[in-house]
Amino acid sequence: MVAKTPIRHSTTGDGPPVVLMHGLFGSGGNLGALARSLASDYSVLSVDLPNHGRSGWLEEASLARLAEAIVDWMDGEGIPRAALVGHSLGGKVAMEIALSEPGRCAAAVIADIAPVSYPPHHDAVFAALDAVHKARVRSREQAAQLMAQHLEDEGVIQFLLMSLQRGDGGVYDWRFNLEGIKRDYAAVRAEPDVDQPFSGPILFVKGGESDYILPQHRERVLALFPDAQVKVMPGCGHWLHAEQPALFNSIVGRFLQQHYSGAQQVL
Repeated sequence: MVAKTPIRHSTTGDGPPVVLMHGLFGSGGNLGALARSLASDYSVLSVDLPNHGRSGWLEEASLARLAEAIVDWMDGEGIPRAALVGHSLGGKVAMEIALSEPGRCAAAVIADIAPVSYPPHHDAVFAALDAVHKARVRSREQAAQLMAQHLEDEGVIQFLLMSLQRGDGGVYDWRFNLEGIKRDYAAVRAEPDVDQPFSGPILFVKGGESDYILPQHRERVLALFPDAQVKVMPGCGHWLHAEQPALFNSIVGRFLQQHYSGAQQVL
């Protein structure tokens, strides 16, 4: 079976399948340290979400449509069931799959995101991305200078520059579908549109300094994921997997060891 939306992925290791999904504006390599740490026990598949990296673009990218594209890709790869690990947007897609297709999710780890609707907060990022796109820059340095007019965090600038590519005529532009992401921004900020709870094992990992998972989200989390566990990583913001990778990798690895055994291997 061929996936309807082409999904680019890389695979490392051997064992039960674990699917890693990155956040907004990212790509599969963002969780590379985690992939390497799990490769001794699992077959780790790091995907580029639709509209990101080298995967195909969607005409409409709601959480449901993103989840559908990943499940369709799993079918094409012969993966009936897997553990899902997602950061930010990837975590929302993982939750959507667990809720809408619970048989496909053996266990899930959700990094610093909750199943709630979030207010818009990427205006400066979009302004920086638009500035680079419109300027038709011819170097990464020029792109960084333009972005610095809108973004103060050098870490965010460098993260975004990972998705800048050189095209025809030496002009640089974004590899991800900028217009599509802007178009569907409200849809990916929304909460999952599923009310049937997922009763399987799921772990929420919160950055201690991040405001993406808050006490007022507890009721909604438990309503949808009654078996949810929560781990807090002190001193971390939203990019917890990059800020303290050893700790993050250890938390994910221990959870999978406890809740995801070789019994879930692809048959």
